[in-house]
Amino acid sequence: MTVTDGKDELEAQFAQWREYVRRRPELVESDADELEDHLRDSVDELVTLGLARDEAFLIAVKRMGGLDDLSREFAREHSERLWKQLMFTGSPGAPGKRNNDLIAMLVCAFGAAISIKVPDMFGAGSEFYGTNATLFALPWLAGFLVWRRRPATWVPGLLVALFALGAVAASAFSLDGDSQSYGVVMTHLPIALWLVVGLAYVSDDLRSSRRRMDFIRFTGEWFIYMVLIGLGGGVLIVFLFGIFDAIGIGADAVVEEFVMPCGAVAAAVVAGWLVEVKQGVIENIAPVLTRLFTPLFTVVLVAFLAVVGWNGRGMVIDRETLVMFDLLLAVVLGLLLYSLSARDPLAPRGPFDVMQLALVVSALLIDALVLWTMAGRIAEYGTTPNNVTAIGMNIVLLVNLAWSAWLLLGFVRHRAGFAAIERWQTSYLPVYAVWCWAVVLVLPPVFGFR
Repeated sequence: MTVTDGKDELEAQFAQWREYVRRRPELVESDADELEDHLRDSVDELVTLGLARDEAFLIAVKRMGGLDDLSREFAREHSERLWKQLMFTGSPGAPGKRNNDLIAMLVCAFGAAISIKVPDMFGAGSEFYGTNATLFALPWLAGFLVWRRRPATWVPGLLVALFALGAVAASAFSLDGDSQSYGVVMTHLPIALWLVVGLAYVSDDLRSSRRRMDFIRFTGEWFIYMVLIGLGGGVLIVFLFGIFDAIGIGADAVVEEFVMPCGAVAAAVVAGWLVEVKQGVIENIAPVLTRLFTPLFTVVLVAFLAVVGWNGRGMVIDRETLVMFDLLLAVVLGLLLYSLSARDPLAPRGPFDVMQLALVVSALLIDALVLWTMAGRIAEYGTTPNNVTAIGMNIVLLVNLAWSAWLLLGFVRHRAGFAAIERWQTSYLPVYAVWCWAVVLVLPPVFGFR
């Protein structure tokens, strides 16, 4: 390799590093310039000592420490920027592109708000909205994501077909609001449709494992934004009631019929836009939450298993208890997924990884206990839509947790890399989609819609 080739390769490495730095919203252009100057000085110093340019670059980057540490340091020194970047700065790119994103979001949010009121014109009741509510929000969110991704022409057609299939499952079955089939459709259709949103999110690179992990991160950040918007909306509604009550006008009907439903579906689109164009503002909050709640959930699950072992009594599983355990397992899986998505793949193993392993193993044992108890109930009382749905979901979770525990054990024992854990979680997402669609489309007719 000639000297010129070596310099060109080094410049390419600097360009790649700088592109990564620019993704950090708390670092402005001058900060990136300062960091690059330090990096170049360090590389020059190492080359002078006799190292090859590529070696010098790697060592210099390592000396600078993790980029997240640098970002946090800059955030502490320039904390006044954080509020500005939350509302006044957007995604990387030209101002015209950011304005187009804003317009597209407003169109989709307005479309969602209008669409949810259309069924009222035809006398739709609460049972209709119970199964169809997400069909007035998630298609518009998916439309916004497709507009940003500009995927192949067949992708929007597939998304429309899947949302149409969800609408058929939600309405064409004419389910009784008191039936178990109504309950399983109402709980599983939103998950199935959210995974359709995931298809829209990764539509620019459908085979990429990294893009699927980005969607997991998107899901966590979207949820956080929805909670924040919900809290702000609650405060707005309280003031709305108060100021109109002061002049003797009741705002109950307006709030219940327009503000709440229209605001809820529009917020789904707005939250997606915030995640897309404000990437990184919430990024440092979510990992803190996972690191806070992972030890707490681990202690609770280990304590529960210890009490079960000490008493020697089996669990009593009724419908409410089963729902609680399913939610618990879903939360554990969510903590695992989001902590994986927020983790630096190159970071060394640490105590938190051991804590995650303990959490997953505890959840796996509880899942096995629940399955054992449910199998006994099915043998005694027969099958119903509820227990078939529950046992199927627990089996799906059991497989994921079992292999996740094995991979985490290998990672903690230095026998496997972190990438294998990421690949397993992202490749398992279609399994959840297939199961949820099977619950929505197959179980109600199999059980006679009871």
